Amino acid sequence: MAATRRRFLLGGALAGTAGLALGARALPPSSEEPVTPAGPHAGGHAGGHGGGVNGPMFRQGSTVDHRANGFYPSEVLRDFDYGRVSRTDRGRPLREWEIFASDEDVEVAPGVRFPAWTFNARVPGPTLRCQQGDLLRVRFTNGSAHPHTMHFHGIHPAEMDGVPNIGPGVIEPGHSVVYEFDAQPFGLHLYHCHVGPLAEHIARGMYGTFIVDPPQPRPPADELVMVMHGYNTTFDGQGNQLYAVNGIPFHYMHEPIRVRRGELVRIYLVNILEYDPINSFHLHGNFFDYYPTGTRLEPSEYTDTVVQAQGQRGICELRFPHTGKFMFHAHKTEFAELGWMGFFEVTE
Repeated sequence: MAATRRRFLLGGALAGTAGLALGARALPPSSEEPVTPAGPHAGGHAGGHGGGVNGPMFRQGSTVDHRANGFYPSEVLRDFDYGRVSRTDRGRPLREWEIFASDEDVEVAPGVRFPAWTFNARVPGPTLRCQQGDLLRVRFTNGSAHPHTMHFHGIHPAEMDGVPNIGPGVIEPGHSVVYEFDAQPFGLHLYHCHVGPLAEHIARGMYGTFIVDPPQPRPPADELVMVMHGYNTTFDGQGNQLYAVNGIPFHYMHEPIRVRRGELVRIYLVNILEYDPINSFHLHGNFFDYYPTGTRLEPSEYTDTVVQAQGQRGICELRFPHTGKFMFHAHKTEFAELGWMGFFEVTE
């Protein structure tokens, strides 16, 4: 596994691992060669990691075809799906969603295609959002070639848990089910497929964020969703060759997240990384308040780095006092060098 990751760090593994394994387009032969240092600070050395100080070849320069993928990570950041809202006979808010599963061929790095299993044809799936106490109704249709479910974190009856052999159980291809439950507790939650082999179903892309807002809304803010995950492109189940936030490695290096100086920024941070026990988020040049799971309105700490195990999530709140570009990344450097890094660009 380590050797495979190292090949990615050298920038020449795309064709040698995932590309060939998935029948993808090979990179030009030149990308197989270690990068020659180009300047006094280019760094890198024969047998070492990275293509100089800029890291892997695909960190800068070429990008994936977002249009062909059908989703755009810069839009995923601020894309909240509030569903179709009506009221029950007793006047209670009812939110309804239509979610489908499908098999999608996603370009996860230039020239590297990954056979993903998805909710609504994107990785991660849509961010569903509601308010505590709403009645939720999710019609799930399985258009994939594989059996799936939707398992929601939160509090609900057993038959609505989206696991095999309980309630509607496994949803076979071509079949539909309606999950209905109350929105509780308020906080930042997950949904994901819960069919075995569970690790593969999650690693293929079957997850999304589920936000339950508190009865009294949080203060107005520029709100962002950041879902940390990875791609095991060799399908050995032993580790990931690429790491990302919201679908595409290094995307926010190419297109920094634009925010305004002094404005409250709220990040809904989720770790659904499979095959690695923990993940982390580190912000340069600033600190943030952290609310674990978002189920309390008082922060637990004021920090610049937070660690999450798989399935953990939390809300980060901050204001940038200075303009400029500020990096964020996993504080596991290998993850960062394989895709999990980006920039905030702070403007007036």
